[in-house]
Amino acid sequence: MADQLLQQAQDLFEGQIDFEGQKLTELFSTIILTITGCLAFGLGFAQGSIWVTLWIGLGGTALAFLVVVPPYSIYNENPEKWLRANSGISGSGIEVDGKKIN
Repeated sequence: MADQLLQQAQDLFEGQIDFEGQKLTELFSTIILTITGCLAFGLGFAQGSIWVTLWIGLGGTALAFLVVVPPYSIYNENPEKWLRANSGISGSGIEVDGKKIN
């Protein structure tokens, strides 16, 4: 039972996303942080308040965190097809410490 709980927790927190999902999360975080940074600076400057700037920046960072960090299914739409462990090229001629690796 403990192994099942551990496996479920690992699946929940592992957060597998594909390479396209990584590009998408980078784009989302860049857009969100850029917009909220400019908005925070503009509103903070207009009101003459550093607190406004900091709170808007903090809100934008929290929003970026909520959008980017959880492994939503949109981030795993193009999974990579990996080769099996024993499907390597036999007879490749690789030598390690004088021994041929097959």
